[in-house]
Amino acid sequence: MKKLMLLTVIAFSSMSTYAISTPAANHVQSVANVQNDYTEVSVEAVPAAIKTALQTAYPGVKLEKAYVNEKKEYKLDISVGDQKATVYSDVNGNWLKI
Repeated sequence: MKKLMLLTVIAFSSMSTYAISTPAANHVQSVANVQNDYTEVSVEAVPAAIKTALQTAYPGVKLEKAYVNEKKEYKLDISVGDQKATVYSDVNGNWLKI
């Protein structure tokens, strides 16, 4: 009887599977750099509608730099006090979310 029990234990232990660690799948991450295609323009070249919208939205704003793309969308580097930001606007002074 002891031999039967021992044989059963050996049989079951030989059938058990061991945890096999499989290598993690290689994840490929692709990064796309989008060109802004903005060209710097003088602050004086910014339309009056945008300047008015800036003063309304950000009282005391100072327009540092301005850029425009072929769709007449403006990228504006602004400062209010000691804080700096970049905002986007269309030619009519409507804010864009980029």
